[in-house]
Amino acid sequence: MLKAIIFDLDGTLANTDPIHYQTWVDVLKNYDLEINPDFYRANISGRLNPDIVRDILPQLSPAKGQILADQKEAIFREIAGNLKPLPGLTKLLAWIQKQQLQTAIVTNAPRENAAFMLKVLNLVDYFQTVIVSEDVGVGKPDPKPYQVCLQQLNISPQDAIVFEDSTSGIRSAVAAGIATIGVASTHDPQILKNFGATYVIEDFNNPQLWQDLGNCK
Repeated sequence: MLKAIIFDLDGTLANTDPIHYQTWVDVLKNYDLEINPDFYRANISGRLNPDIVRDILPQLSPAKGQILADQKEAIFREIAGNLKPLPGLTKLLAWIQKQQLQTAIVTNAPRENAAFMLKVLNLVDYFQTVIVSEDVGVGKPDPKPYQVCLQQLNISPQDAIVFEDSTSGIRSAVAAGIATIGVASTHDPQILKNFGATYVIEDFNNPQLWQDLGNCK
């Protein structure tokens, strides 16, 4: 029985990856590192900042890596003030409220970014809980962030649906035993299916999604 719908943040509530990509491009130029979209998808998208910096700039100390990550996220917040919800999201959230389902966010984003995005998108009051990987102690693709979310909502994996746009997020949710729908804002739909998405939508207006939700009533 469906009791909760859980969302990733970046790339799922809003298509933020173009902004994150350009921000990383600009920041990494200072280290003579040029990246392209393929590199971004393979090495950056959906991952925790400490892991990203450690892998692509191994010469930096953890402290300097944190400074770089903080700088990058501050720039993101400066230029992302006009974010819009992914098409159909407002309709879906209204449906969730009407059905009296719980809803939550599970994200690898820093808590400051999560708060910023929810405010910009006017979604602060929609979610019962926001699980930030930095508070859990481990990030996606580990299943623990989603397991902690299930515990806070007091539901079993079979009682929830997850929406995720990244391969790391899909791996995390699927490993936690939750049916996961891919959102093709960042990655090719087939890649998301290969990592375990039940099926993939382009946005929340997808007809198959609404047919399935109707069957969950």
